[in-house]
Amino acid sequence: MKLLHRPLAAATVSLAALAVAAPAMAGGFAVREQSAQAQGMSFAGAASGSGGLGSMFWNPATITMNPGWQSQYSLSIIVPEAEIKPQPGTSPILGFVPSGDIGQDAILVSGSSSIQINDWMWIGNTTSAPFGLVTKPHDLWAGQVYSRSSKIFSFDVNPVMGIKVNQWLSIAAGPSIQYFDVKLKTALAPTGFAANGILEGDSVGIGWTAGLTLTPWAGTALGVGFRSWIHHELDGSLQRGAAPVLYIPIKADVNLPETVTVGLTQTLWRSVRLNLGVEWANWSRLGTSAIVAQTTIPGVALAGAPVRSLPLNYKDGYFYSAGVEYDWTPSLTLRAGVAYEDSPITDRVRSTRLPDNDRVWASIGASYRWSHKLSFDVAYTHIFVRDTPIRIVPGHQDFIPTPLALGGLPLVADVDARVDIFSVGLKYRWDDPKVPIAAPPVVRKY
Repeated sequence: MKLLHRPLAAATVSLAALAVAAPAMAGGFAVREQSAQAQGMSFAGAASGSGGLGSMFWNPATITMNPGWQSQYSLSIIVPEAEIKPQPGTSPILGFVPSGDIGQDAILVSGSSSIQINDWMWIGNTTSAPFGLVTKPHDLWAGQVYSRSSKIFSFDVNPVMGIKVNQWLSIAAGPSIQYFDVKLKTALAPTGFAANGILEGDSVGIGWTAGLTLTPWAGTALGVGFRSWIHHELDGSLQRGAAPVLYIPIKADVNLPETVTVGLTQTLWRSVRLNLGVEWANWSRLGTSAIVAQTTIPGVALAGAPVRSLPLNYKDGYFYSAGVEYDWTPSLTLRAGVAYEDSPITDRVRSTRLPDNDRVWASIGASYRWSHKLSFDVAYTHIFVRDTPIRIVPGHQDFIPTPLALGGLPLVADVDARVDIFSVGLKYRWDDPKVPIAAPPVVRKY
């Protein structure tokens, strides 16, 4: 068996290619925007209920904080900006044409619903897109042999059951059914009008979520949530060039990371609450995968043998957040929060597809209770991304030591990036609580 032409191998690059190149959303290629309410505090306390029903994404046990029959929906508009600018040290064959803005605006919609069955049992469901986004530099740019476009789409359905064990402990768990779709393009040569190498595939995987909440005393809520890792076996193809197109059916194993989220909500006085959060994501689980041919093509691929490895080699990611919410009136709640995110992408493995780096989140938000059945949320976040170097040189996992040029095709570049996120949300209670508008309770036990 012969390996595919090296530039085609570059088309498959690494599973970082699955990620969104723009440094929006969350570390790696995760998506954090699942609750406009929680976003107003940079997701501080999301696991202890600060996101309303949307907190079920991080901790399903928060379902028991919501009495009756309720639904919550969030819509986020993500506006990333990121440009890769080649620097001295880049191969002259690649040239010095910058990428242009590789960030692609995106709209994300998520929703959660819950029904209280009796005094101790709740059932509900969350739909979300836990991974995704799109990136597209100019077709002709210095790094086109490392990336031309990347697209990932995911959709996750997570039904849960929550149990209120007693007045201070609640638990919940449920399956997570996830669809995952990928399409990557890379130029087969560093010249204008070069044909594309394309990797695409999709998969359905199953995992689970679980969590607990504690309200040990009045004014305090602690939550711990867990989202399991999910195995995906991408079923798709590698395609090379224009007509005639070389088409190779492939499979590729991808293990998406598990996360643990801890949240604390503490009432400082009746109208003010402090929220804190910490999250760990096991991105190091990705490791290195293989793209395996499913059909024998003489001189190119052997069925069952790898045609390319996917070296990811991320480290674990961490997210630390703090926020405050203030009930200005019984109907209006104001929020603000900050967060620091330690990216799982290091200088050693950073690619043109995912120039991710550490970042600071700054957020504000508000909720308005229109009636005892209907309320609205708004939130705005600006993400400050640390200055980011890309150094695809000998020793880097994506480096192409092509015979086209002595010394291969090094790409040395810097990335300027920032992200703005605008979110709106709606909460509706389908049953009739028959109570007037009131400020949130000091202790939320349901």
